[in-house]
Amino acid sequence: MVAAITGFATSFALVIAGLQAVGATQAQASSGLFALCLAVAAISITLTLWLRIPISFAWSTPGAALLIAAGATGHVDFASAVGAFLVCAILIVLCGLWPALGRAITRIPKPLASAMLAGILFPICLAPVTAVVTLPQYAIPIVLTWLVLFRLAPRWAVPAAMVVAIVMILVSAGGSWTENAHLSPQLSFVVPHFDPVVVLSLGLPLFVVTMAGQNVPGIVVMSSFGYTVPPRAALVGSGAVSGAAALFGGHVINLAAITAAIMASPEAHPDKERRWVSSFSAGVFYLVLGLVAGFATALVSAAPPILITAVAGLAVLGALIGAITTALEQPAHRVAAIATFLVVASGIVVLNVGSAFWGLLVGGIVMAWLGWERRRSVPRT
Repeated sequence: MVAAITGFATSFALVIAGLQAVGATQAQASSGLFALCLAVAAISITLTLWLRIPISFAWSTPGAALLIAAGATGHVDFASAVGAFLVCAILIVLCGLWPALGRAITRIPKPLASAMLAGILFPICLAPVTAVVTLPQYAIPIVLTWLVLFRLAPRWAVPAAMVVAIVMILVSAGGSWTENAHLSPQLSFVVPHFDPVVVLSLGLPLFVVTMAGQNVPGIVVMSSFGYTVPPRAALVGSGAVSGAAALFGGHVINLAAITAAIMASPEAHPDKERRWVSSFSAGVFYLVLGLVAGFATALVSAAPPILITAVAGLAVLGALIGAITTALEQPAHRVAAIATFLVVASGIVVLNVGSAFWGLLVGGIVMAWLGWERRRSVPRT
């Protein structure tokens, strides 16, 4: 339950903001969040009972951040975004069925993949600074709460900051925020539209971020606790339920990493063979959390956008630090990594294609060029 609450509370606002950024209405964003909760519950319960290991899943938080970045281009409507979600889900299934594709994705140079993720997260992580300046009466209590608990109880820092944010939102919105809001959980079917430009600028980067930034670390975390995750079952299963959730507005789910560490560690149970119960319980609890999707969406919709993005920035700050560290750890590839980061963080749009795609392309070209120059400079013997 702790893992489920932590996973939900730290990023549900980012998911709603991301879906609305790519054109979702309040009802569609609520449906998307509800669909993601159902997808996480379904795959967590099913695979945990089948494999008897604490395998756990979550929605892609960096993927939600990518939605915000894609929405800033102004060239995405929600039906096209749903089409991109479906393409991402299909590619994840193909990675499970066709291991060569999975290996190809994991061979994308780590500095470039991490730099792309850092570029996506960077503008969001600036939001707490902006919020403190523009809305100090609301933002300062949130940031101070996060800072104090990050020192005393790091696991609860972001959930506590979200609680304070909810209080601040209720104060700022008054009693009218529930008017015309759909508070009961509901699923709204979205007819997908497959726009090649949106698939290229949103679907493919979402796939890369999910595979390289979420699924691979999830497998590594499980391995560190002595569990072997069957890649085919995990990828085909998560891709299939992601595709189902996409039809109702959800972006994508993947193997969990941070919350997986909670459920796969001795904190869950001293007996390694009994820890699967924690993942099963988390899956069941996600069904309960899905019931508040309408309430959560109405609350986020009533908030000043910068306030929601500020809380999201606090939630993904650790991911930004990890991405920057990984991107720059190899001196030979730092120039290529920084080039990728700068292009992605710039938010440029060329030919209606967003910066995530162009950042990977530019970084790949720089890496290939500098590598070729180094090979030329080596004297022959």
